[in-house]
Amino acid sequence: MNIGLVAHDNKKTLMEDLCIAYRNILLKHTLFATGTTGSLIEKATGLYVNKYLAGHLGGEQQLGAQIAQNDIDLVIFLHDPTKMKSYEPKLDSTLRLCDVYNIPFATNIATAEALLLALDKGDLDWRTLVEHN
Repeated sequence: MNIGLVAHDNKKTLMEDLCIAYRNILLKHTLFATGTTGSLIEKATGLYVNKYLAGHLGGEQQLGAQIAQNDIDLVIFLHDPTKMKSYEPKLDSTLRLCDVYNIPFATNIATAEALLLALDKGDLDWRTLVEHN
């Protein structure tokens, strides 16, 4: 499955930690991430990440285009609602697209862990039935 990963600056370390903890699950899937987040994940885990541009330079739109093509199966977008910087990707458009295309979407570590564990158990296999339809 294709997994999209985005993290605001104050959540990048948390994203790295999540990917380290769930590396064995993530290595079975194809990862996509905004530029800096993807580079940090690769460095921390040794996993290969398909990197978009930085979120504020168009990476968020690149992820959105893949979602709109129903080519992403799960999105983890760790955002910082208290200290968001003006240049950081906005949550709204990505969330809206995931709702339109029925794509599981996590905005915090608790939901991200639940979705990754569900993915590993096969609970998200239904996504393969709706891909490219």
